[in-house]
Amino acid sequence: MPISWEIRDHIAEVCMDHPPVNALTVAGWFELADVITKCGDNPDVRVVILHAKGRGFNAGVDIKEMQNTEGFEALLGANKGCWTAFKAVYECKVPVISAVHGFCVGGGIGLVGNSDLILATKGAKFGLPEVDRGALGAATHLARLVPPLKMRAMVLTCENATAEELHAFGSVYAVVENQEQLLEKAREVARSIVKKLPRVVRTAKECLNNIDPVDVNRSYRFEQGFTFELNLAGVADEARDAFVEKRDVKS
Repeated sequence: MPISWEIRDHIAEVCMDHPPVNALTVAGWFELADVITKCGDNPDVRVVILHAKGRGFNAGVDIKEMQNTEGFEALLGANKGCWTAFKAVYECKVPVISAVHGFCVGGGIGLVGNSDLILATKGAKFGLPEVDRGALGAATHLARLVPPLKMRAMVLTCENATAEELHAFGSVYAVVENQEQLLEKAREVARSIVKKLPRVVRTAKECLNNIDPVDVNRSYRFEQGFTFELNLAGVADEARDAFVEKRDVKS
């Protein structure tokens, strides 16, 4: 299974492991949502750490699965799965710490953008290659990580930002040297939260969500409508085929 988890000392560690780049299948996104929700609903859990094995944190949806599936079922499933997983992170009843190494792109931005704290390894890259893939989405979450015009530039150019840049913006809590130090730092931060009164922390999480200026669940769902529009127009399939076949798009 691509998602594993364990609970120790009131800390739930949820790990994504779907080689080669942690691009999750439709089933994987729903499984991730289910695990995070269960952890938050567990009265023994006070913090969730979301991390990954392999080359990077998360590379979004499994485009090969989408292109190998007839019709729009895989597209619909991936969009609903991402929405459900991002929502699970945001609405998790305890704080979620995302520990990012290597890269965090596409759907990964939705996960970290809805987290409560982000830690990252030095040089880790964050980005949205959606326009290059004939899709739109997660600008809602990227806007929580970088300033407005930086977000627009990243969406339109598909360029990445580094962990160091995001740390300077204040959206990445800490930057560490390597993946081993990353999990150590995540656990250190988690233990500092565990020491606090659980009911107060859960109430603080609920309070923070309710004072957010943007309804992230609604905003992201609105973005997804434009992805459906691009698919109906017939241009998204060409972008995804070009990605799978490792060639330039036929514009």
